[in-house]
Amino acid sequence: MNPFANTLADATATPPDNSGLMPLEGSPAERRTRSRVPLSLFWRTFFLLALLLIGSILAWLQTLRALEFEPRAIQTAQQIASLVNLSRAALIHSDAINRVSLIKTMKEQEGVRIVPREPGDIFEPFDTDALGQRIARELQSKLGPGTVVANSVNKEEGLWVGFTIDEDHYWMLTDRARFNRTTGRTWLIWLLTAGALSLAGAALIARLINRPLKQLSFAASRVREGDFEASSLDEGVATSEIRAVNIGFNRMTQMLAKIEQDRAIMLAGISHDLRTPLARLRLETELSVVDVEAQANMSADIAQLDAIIGKFLDYARPGNVNLTPVSLRGVFDTCLYSTRHRTDMRINLDMPDDLDVLADAVELGRVVTNLLENAARYGKSASTGVALVDIVAKARDQWVLLRLRDHGNGVSEEQLTTLTTPFYRGEGARTAANGAGLGLAIVEKTITRMGGTFILTNAASGGLAANIKLQRAPKT
Repeated sequence: MNPFANTLADATATPPDNSGLMPLEGSPAERRTRSRVPLSLFWRTFFLLALLLIGSILAWLQTLRALEFEPRAIQTAQQIASLVNLSRAALIHSDAINRVSLIKTMKEQEGVRIVPREPGDIFEPFDTDALGQRIARELQSKLGPGTVVANSVNKEEGLWVGFTIDEDHYWMLTDRARFNRTTGRTWLIWLLTAGALSLAGAALIARLINRPLKQLSFAASRVREGDFEASSLDEGVATSEIRAVNIGFNRMTQMLAKIEQDRAIMLAGISHDLRTPLARLRLETELSVVDVEAQANMSADIAQLDAIIGKFLDYARPGNVNLTPVSLRGVFDTCLYSTRHRTDMRINLDMPDDLDVLADAVELGRVVTNLLENAARYGKSASTGVALVDIVAKARDQWVLLRLRDHGNGVSEEQLTTLTTPFYRGEGARTAANGAGLGLAIVEKTITRMGGTFILTNAASGGLAANIKLQRAPKT
């Protein structure tokens, strides 16, 4: 088992880009989540309600069409047929002189014109839609098989009906207003209006349903970030179920706040109650133990106990972090100062002097120190016994990408997903058990508290790398 089980690695094995930085990617589950189309509860509720309403409107539309289609066709055909029959009867029972006067009177007073039908007349068939065809069939059944219904005759538009009187053929021209579709368009407009109003109502209902859940989601995110005071929900809402959820959430938040306060008090007590006797033990060891080697071993054990206590306190530190612009180069210069005399560690630093990040300087210093300690402890080359560490930082849009990589042996792919688990140590690390298995867990938790991302990979050319993404501080 690789002794670097407690150190840095990336979550993927993607090769570095031209800048030398490994692209930061999330876990497979996170990548699957990002690949899905984001759909909020509001839009899901709205779409479901809209589908229900549109289906209902279409059903009503088909019902109205079925109920109106046949009566309208029969009524229109009856009106036209009655007009044709009355005109034909009048023409049959009038002599030649009165027939001319009758035709003239019908044209002037009723807007009905009757003309002889010639064999060379060119006419356009009546409307080809379902309603027009139904009217044409109805007229043919009432007026006889020789009846012709047309939209225009010899390029003159109107409602033309061809009929016969004995052996003579006639055209009757009447106003198309006798057959208009205003009624159909009217109820279609009303249906569209009703549909638009229904969709607006669906949006309002979806918003009312979504609002308390959105407030709950926001409050839960504040609790996750450790802000318990800003996560209180309204306990006086009218809906009983939502009121019960809000009350339960508020009580849970109050309990978590109390637990967090008790934990802070307990940690302060642990720090005082354990470190004070450890300091006395160290002093007594240096004064009372004569054997120099035994004194050094005892002092080293006491120092290790003190360091382990410090790791526990760092990991259990509260989640609130005050982010301010911090010089990344300044933090590294401070942390690297203590390694200048080390013979078992060489560091190559490639970082601009004017690169600032939004972070807590003390917390970021702890992160860098932990990473350097792990690289020095587990990233040594097997041939030289020296840990070569490459540190690169670049700015990308609103982020700063930081990569810290050693040239050791790396770890197995199975271990990459568990390296940041608290108290986890690989077998190689356990043989040199001088830590608590919290180093990388502290790094990941601290970076997350500062709004960044921490990912571990096996470097493509050997060794392990820690990739950190932090928010870039705005330039003033």
